[in-house]
Amino acid sequence: MKRILIGLLALVGALTILFTGLLLGLLFLGASNKPGVPGQVVLELELDERLVEHEPEGSLTSAFGPGRLTVRDVVDALERAGGDERVKGLVVKVNGTPGSTAVVQELRDAVKAFRATGKKAVAYADTFGEGDSSTGGYYLATAFDEVYVQPSGELSVTGIAIETPFARDALAKLGVKPRMSKRQEYKAAVNTYTEQTYTAPHREETERFLTSLFGQMVKGIAEGRGLSEEQARAAMDAAPLLAKDALEAKLVDGLLYRDEVYAKVKEEAGGKAELLYLEKYLERAGRPNRTGVQTVALIYGAGEIARGESRSSPMSGEATMGGDTVAAAFRKAVEDKNVKAIVFRVDSPGGSYVASDTVRREVQRAREKGKPVIVTMGSYAASGGYFVAMDADKIVAQPGTLTGSIGVYNGKLVTADFWEKLGVNWEPLGAGKNATMYSTDAEFTPEQHAKNEAYLDKVYADFTSKAAAGRKMPLEKMQEVAKGRVWTGEDAKAHGLVDELGGFPVALKLAKEAAKLEGPVRVELFPRKKGAAEVLSELLGEKQGDNSDDEAGVRMDAPWQPLQEQTRALYRLGVQLGVVGEPRRQVLSAPVPEPTW
Repeated sequence: MKRILIGLLALVGALTILFTGLLLGLLFLGASNKPGVPGQVVLELELDERLVEHEPEGSLTSAFGPGRLTVRDVVDALERAGGDERVKGLVVKVNGTPGSTAVVQELRDAVKAFRATGKKAVAYADTFGEGDSSTGGYYLATAFDEVYVQPSGELSVTGIAIETPFARDALAKLGVKPRMSKRQEYKAAVNTYTEQTYTAPHREETERFLTSLFGQMVKGIAEGRGLSEEQARAAMDAAPLLAKDALEAKLVDGLLYRDEVYAKVKEEAGGKAELLYLEKYLERAGRPNRTGVQTVALIYGAGEIARGESRSSPMSGEATMGGDTVAAAFRKAVEDKNVKAIVFRVDSPGGSYVASDTVRREVQRAREKGKPVIVTMGSYAASGGYFVAMDADKIVAQPGTLTGSIGVYNGKLVTADFWEKLGVNWEPLGAGKNATMYSTDAEFTPEQHAKNEAYLDKVYADFTSKAAAGRKMPLEKMQEVAKGRVWTGEDAKAHGLVDELGGFPVALKLAKEAAKLEGPVRVELFPRKKGAAEVLSELLGEKQGDNSDDEAGVRMDAPWQPLQEQTRALYRLGVQLGVVGEPRRQVLSAPVPEPTW
């Protein structure tokens, strides 16, 4: 049995390494040939999956060539194309919703700016929804000059909804007891565990959030299609609509198949224009804002906030915002004499309070060193995501950005009764009065509960006082708009949590104004993009920087690391149960415990 298990693990490991080698080889080959941009071109974009906010610099794809399409890629490509005489038009196939409301609004702004240069943009879909809603996809399409749908398609533009799971009763049946606290009543993250339906404050903030987003969509669709808001709202209330009904309601410009749409686009572009994917155009033509002498640093803070280095998983594609990594990027930008201002792109639901404060401190220090910091928010900047942003000179958000959630929560799930149902008894022992305070097998003592409540009070007071200082707002007013409540960017601006509405271009404009820069500037990403050799050596565990200030990159987990960790855990369990490993005959021996601190 032992030999079979070891053989299987060795085989899995060998296959994983072989797969990684083949992947690297393909990436090298794909990056070898780069032809130019044709003399006449129509840019083509297929939006068939959600755009990512940022491709971490330490990922394999970023090291060896273009990775997944990002929001900034589309925005930059359209800005570059707007001033490029070779580009005659744009056609986009909308296969679904490319992201959050804020992401769609960022793309809408970019399309409108492209059209403002006198170039035509056409949106096409085989259908806007088929058995599901495609309100976001259609909302994006209405920013284009013309919208077409296949004759057999439909317009399932039914609105926007949120479904929230509440598991209090299910947890009770399982024997799991939530022991969680929050500050304050609108901080709804714990409600999934502690409630069975919406509390009044939770319902109020959620309904207001949805109403604000829906109003933004209605207004955008009405403006894009030349309708009144009442007409747009009525059409959405009547959805799903058949294609012919959508045409009669002036929601689309024609019922055409793909070949008919593309033939029309090419003919209007002069007949000789070639199609070129937008991402390939960006790769060949280069990004805008690369010719200036003076530099504006661009720093990303994307993902859940955690202490230590940022991490990127090649398996899940998810990344975390490491406080140390982002802080080091700020220090590098501050030390660079060519950097005159910093644009900080935040797209985070929050996370560690300590890591958030680490980043906030570097934002503060950058300003003290004379480097203005302008924050641009993506899909969300909530809780810790707002914490890292609140000390900036200016904050820019899209109308649909989920903003605020100035509050705090923590606690634990007590699972002793659950394990008892399974016949398992976890019995915690500790040296120290509160050594088992965070054990999931024991209730808080009254003293421990009081300590936890005092900690929440401290963090909430710190959050609100620092937010008030950063936003130059009276503390009493900040406390009124805080309470753990989430706002849309539109509502957040009305309450003083945001300065301007918009995206990357607005943030860059404000950065130039704050630093008193004229003419073109060079936008430089911090930390710098890693090369292939650095990524490979990092996968083998080698540190790249000479010191902690140099470690500003993203730490990428090796593809085999999750499997390796799970295999080790399984092996340790097998040893404890006596099913793997050589039989032990020693008498004076004891298992080595894994303590919690």
